[in-house]
Amino acid sequence: MIFLGVPLVSLCATFIFLYVFTPVRYQPPEPALATPTTVVQKPATTPATTPTATIPVRLAIKSIAVDAKVNPTGLTVNGDMAIDSNPKELAWYQLGPKPGEAGNAVIAGHYGWKDGVASVFNDLNSVKPGDVISTFDAAGLAVNFAVTSIRLYNPDDDATQVFVSTDTKAHLNIITCQGSWNNAQRTYSERLVVFTDKIKA
Repeated sequence: MIFLGVPLVSLCATFIFLYVFTPVRYQPPEPALATPTTVVQKPATTPATTPTATIPVRLAIKSIAVDAKVNPTGLTVNGDMAIDSNPKELAWYQLGPKPGEAGNAVIAGHYGWKDGVASVFNDLNSVKPGDVISTFDAAGLAVNFAVTSIRLYNPDDDATQVFVSTDTKAHLNIITCQGSWNNAQRTYSERLVVFTDKIKA
């Protein structure tokens, strides 16, 4: 697996990238990225839930009013997971499982501010165990996941368990940045990962 032994430092480059979790609301400096601010688009109708794994095109977290477009992504030239440059959109690691398949599906989004606009995962640190995260395919069918745990990582930590699972269950792991902004390194001091398990239909 590509991510075995790879630290998380490269996941938060010029655009704020991965994990964050702190009980105190933190307003990062202007150089950082942003997310959907006040307008949250909701699906016009409540989609049916399907037990089949699907290619995600949207992700919703009702508890923090997130409803964002998901784009497939692969690897950078350095062998790291790429992330969408749009601070309001999310990146699904398409070289791994689809949400709902056995293993760890991974979706990442930005954290921070850019031009006064907040990034999609600025409030990800507010999710709690039991909160539901849903991915939707192009037909509006949903695969639902329940948050099981939230963990902070240092940028140099091994990311293996974020991308690799051997328990044959379906997981969705959500990642973003948090902490203090290092202007010289163009990154944040911490990474937040939200771990989830698929909810049985």
